Amino acid sequence: MIITSKSNPKIKQIALLKDKKYRNSSGTYVVEGFKMVSEAFACGKEVELLVGTEDALVRFENQNAPKIAVSESVFSYVSDAVTPQGVLAVLKEDKKQVKPPEKPSVLLDGVSDPGNVGTIIRTCAAAGVKDIYLVDCCDPFSPKAVRSSMSGIFFVNLYFLSRGEVSSIMAKTPIIVADMNGENVFSFNPPSVYCLVIGNEANGVSETVKSLAKHTVKIPMAKTVESLNAGVSLAITLYTLTEGKNNSLISDN
Repeated sequence: MIITSKSNPKIKQIALLKDKKYRNSSGTYVVEGFKMVSEAFACGKEVELLVGTEDALVRFENQNAPKIAVSESVFSYVSDAVTPQGVLAVLKEDKKQVKPPEKPSVLLDGVSDPGNVGTIIRTCAAAGVKDIYLVDCCDPFSPKAVRSSMSGIFFVNLYFLSRGEVSSIMAKTPIIVADMNGENVFSFNPPSVYCLVIGNEANGVSETVKSLAKHTVKIPMAKTVESLNAGVSLAITLYTLTEGKNNSLISDN
């Protein structure tokens, strides 16, 4: 049976997952498109429901998950994509119990743009940095953040904590703050384990977190440029720290 009505109770529930409040209460979120849905299955993620047009669902007929076939108009209603591909999966949020990092990690302090959060998640996954701590950030499970992560969200551990918890969680971990008043990151010699902090797009790292920093590093820039995008800053800094000192967390194999 193909669902053709937007007023169908199940369709209404799926559409509500665009809203953070409902994602939090249900503990689920949505991934869209053939690539991300396929990778969700490949990674063994808990797929609670697969939704798509008849043509799209054919590509997932061998997957053992509950499925709902919908009309194109209904799929456009539940989709958050500009150009829907006709398939989405409802996944269980994979929130981890907060624990101190054992390897290089990243902390996002008030990063508010979902595109930046998704890009940072994608970059961390690419760089082999698995632990990401989020303090007062936008929701990484929002449709835009998930889409921007390009499946990176499947390969990292997301930890949610308050600013007051940072000092205890990072008590034995050197904190490195990215700030324009720091030392040149390209000549900085990082410790083997650290937590790199990226701050809010407009206000930078909070004073609470900055006061805990053992090191502060900067990306040298021309005087005509005031700052870089948070995602770009993270990418340059993280790869410099993890790769520049033979401290690689990834393999070419």
